[in-house]
Amino acid sequence: MSAGQPVRTLAVWCLDWPVVASGVDVSQPVAVMWANRVIASSVAARALGVDRGLRRREAQGRCPALVVVERDVGREARAFEAVLSAVEEFTPRVELTRPGRCAFATRGPSRYFGGDQALADLVFAKVTATLQGRTTCRVGVADGPFAAELGARHRRASLTGSLVIDPERSAAFLSPLAITTLERPELSAVLLRLGVRTLGDFAKLPAADVLARFGNDGLRAHRVACGLDERPPDTRKPPADMTFVAEIDPPAERVDQAAFVARSLAEQLNAALATAGGVCTSIAIEAETEHGEQQVRLWRHEGALTAAAIVDRARWQLDGWLNGSEASRPTGGLVRLAIVPDEIIPAKGRQLGFWGGATEADERALRALTRVQGLLGVEAVRVPEVSGGRSPREQVRLVPVANTDIAARIEGRVRFQPDAATAQAMPPWPGRLPAPAPGIVHQSSVPVGVLSGDGKALSVNGRGVLSAPPGRLVGPGKAPRDIVSWAGPWPIDERWWDHRTRRRCARLQVVTDDGVARLLVLEGGAWFVEALYD
Repeated sequence: MSAGQPVRTLAVWCLDWPVVASGVDVSQPVAVMWANRVIASSVAARALGVDRGLRRREAQGRCPALVVVERDVGREARAFEAVLSAVEEFTPRVELTRPGRCAFATRGPSRYFGGDQALADLVFAKVTATLQGRTTCRVGVADGPFAAELGARHRRASLTGSLVIDPERSAAFLSPLAITTLERPELSAVLLRLGVRTLGDFAKLPAADVLARFGNDGLRAHRVACGLDERPPDTRKPPADMTFVAEIDPPAERVDQAAFVARSLAEQLNAALATAGGVCTSIAIEAETEHGEQQVRLWRHEGALTAAAIVDRARWQLDGWLNGSEASRPTGGLVRLAIVPDEIIPAKGRQLGFWGGATEADERALRALTRVQGLLGVEAVRVPEVSGGRSPREQVRLVPVANTDIAARIEGRVRFQPDAATAQAMPPWPGRLPAPAPGIVHQSSVPVGVLSGDGKALSVNGRGVLSAPPGRLVGPGKAPRDIVSWAGPWPIDERWWDHRTRRRCARLQVVTDDGVARLLVLEGGAWFVEALYD
C-alpha cells in the first residue's frame, strides 16, 4: 500500500454554525438539539455549563433560561451559502463536508496569492467580513483535510484567525493531540482502554495490526493519525458515462421539484457504480437556470454517498441558491441538473449479520420512504427514535427520516431499542416506570374512573400513598371491570421551576379481570389510561 502524499489543503471553520443558522441572538444562551442531546451551544450557554453531549433535561437544569432549538441541516446549508460564495472567489473547487465547514486544495490559489499564509489571511478577512459579526471563523492550512481542520480548531488559530502548518510537519502537529480528536467514539473508547491516548501513540502501531484488529475504519483512522490521506491513492478517474444530466421542462421553480429530479439521477448513478464495483465519495452537483446562470458545488462524504445522501445535498444546495438573498438568487427556474462523480473508490463490500441485515424488501421500503419524502417534504416522513424521559410518551418520539441513518437502521447497525451499554449510560430518570415497557401508548389519554372496594373514588396523597386498595375500573361506554392485581403508585413532580411545563402526577399499573394490563395516571384530580401492556 502506497503511503500517498497528502494534498495541501486549506480548511475554513465557522464556530457554532448550528447556533448561528438558527437565527436566535447568539448573545443569549442557546442550545441546538438533535436526538435529545446538545450538539452545539452559544458562548453564553457554554459559560453556564451547557456543553455538547448533554441531554435536554440536564442542559435546562444547568440553565433554566436556555433557548432550545431543534437542528435543521437544510437551514444550516442555506445560511452557509453566503460563506461559500465568499470562498469561491479564491477557487471554484470548494469542498463541503457539512454546513459550517469547507475546504479546498491550495496548490493553485497559494501560488497566485503569494503563499499559504497570505492566502489564509485573505480567506480569513473575506469570510469574517461576510459573517458580519454573527460568529467568528478560523482558517487552517496543512497536509490533508484532517490536519487542516484541526489546525483551524487549534487554540493558536484563535489568536490570529489562521494557522499554517509547514509542509511535511502535519504528523508532528497531530502527534500530541488526544485520541478523541478522531471523532470516532467507539474506536477512541477501545484505544483508551488499551492505553493509546494520543494520535502519536496510535500512529506508532503497525498498520497491519490495526487493520486486523479494527478493520477498514480503523485503518482509515490510523492513516489520518499518521498525517496521511484517509484513503490510499487508489481513486479512479470517473468515466464520462458516469455523468447523469436531466433537462427540466418546464423550468423548476421550487426546491421539491428539483429534488425529485435529483432523486432519479442519484439512483441512476448508484446503479452504475454498483455495476462497475465502485462507490462515490465526492460529487459535483451542477445546476443551470433558463437565463444561463450556473452553480456548481463539490460535496465530500467520509463514507460512500448513497442516493438519499446525494438528494439531501442537492436539496440543501438548491434551497440555499433558489431561496437565498436577492443578490445571489437566480432570476429564472432550473432547466438543467447534473450529478457528476468527482472521486470513485473500489467498493470494499459489506458483511451482513447471520440473522437480519438488508433484504430486498428493506431496500424497497427505503426507496419508498425517500420517494415520499421527496414528494411531501423533509418533515412529512418520520420514524421512531428512543429518547430519555419518565413518561412512555416521552421515551419514544418521531423524528424526520432525514435526521437519521435509516439505511443503517434497516441493516441492523443502529438499533431502535438501546442495547445494554446504552441503557446503562442513560440517566436514571427517578420516577420512571420499571420494565417491561407498555406495548401501546395512547396519543391522548383516555379518561376513566378508579374506585376502591367500597365504591369510593381512589386518590393519592402528597406522600404518594393510595387512599385505599384499587377495586374497580370504570370506563366511559364500557362495563366496569374488577381490578385483580396492581402495583404502584409512582409519584412524579418534575420541572417545578417552570410554571408552563411543570407536572405533578402519579402512575398506577393495574390488571383487570379481562386479562388486560393498563397504565393509569392520576393528574389534576382525574384518572386516565396512558398505555396498555401486551
